Amino acid sequence: MKVLITGATGLVGNAIVDELHANGVQVSYLTTRKEKIENSEDFQGFHWNPSSREIDSRCFEDVSAIINLAGATISKRWTPAYKKEVLLSRIQSLQTLKSGLMAYGAKDIISFVSASAIGIYPNSLSTFYTEDHKGVDTSFLGEVVEAWEKEIDGFNSFGFKVAKVRIGLVLSTRGGALPKMAGPIKYYAGAAFGSGEQWQSWVHVEDLARMFVFIVSNKLSGTFNGVAPNPVTNTKLTKELAKVMKRPIILPNVPKFAMELLLGEMSYLLFASQRVSSKRIEKKGFVFSHLNICKALENLYLKDADTSSALSSYKKEYV
Repeated sequence: MKVLITGATGLVGNAIVDELHANGVQVSYLTTRKEKIENSEDFQGFHWNPSSREIDSRCFEDVSAIINLAGATISKRWTPAYKKEVLLSRIQSLQTLKSGLMAYGAKDIISFVSASAIGIYPNSLSTFYTEDHKGVDTSFLGEVVEAWEKEIDGFNSFGFKVAKVRIGLVLSTRGGALPKMAGPIKYYAGAAFGSGEQWQSWVHVEDLARMFVFIVSNKLSGTFNGVAPNPVTNTKLTKELAKVMKRPIILPNVPKFAMELLLGEMSYLLFASQRVSSKRIEKKGFVFSHLNICKALENLYLKDADTSSALSSYKKEYV
């Protein structure tokens, strides 16, 4: 079996590649940077440029499944120009993959799994969201995910299994949101945001990687929430992270207006509340290794005596 991955060099992509290799699965990947291309027996790179619809059709050779993770990060100031980039990076990547498959032929493909996001669910402190919920958040992120998923649904025309994984807050010390949260706590400046009551539906990066591989291996289709079984509030997450890092939380909660001044519209990410269910993927037989936030954070931080590497991305960007 060989799997083609877009976004293979990102945080989640790296974890999925490790999981596939651990299971003896060969990986091909697409990158926009030719200098990143490397080739070995089980890891082959190919060039593409979604903005100009360019793709090396050799990437599809001997491939039986595709995992799509392509898309510009949302953790960057939402200027009008960057908001356009966030949307187009997702849409154009999918369109380029689709046109490439149409030209090459998709008879050997059995599974297509694409990332999505729980940001499609409306901001709510009380609703417990399942994949069947039809409402869409009125924020920019909700609009992006709705358009993203519509493009993913277009792959159903090929006849192979198509699945979407609505990813929540990914916990990893190698990147993403967690090191940025840990940085202030490390320097005794940690605090919850706003009321702190907003729900954070999180997932350990290793569980998320296993989930993608599980969906491919079992040829599942439909929508699945990529979150752990036990969401927590922002206050709970902040306190548990501080506990693991052996730091007190001494500052009052950060007011919403302060983050709006600092981050602009992107501050919405800090205050949006989505309490999301993982029951559908569990009913398919997937078993989470990291069920509770305290144990997940301990696994990420305490297995390494030195956690400084987990803070490196924060220091480079903010210190």
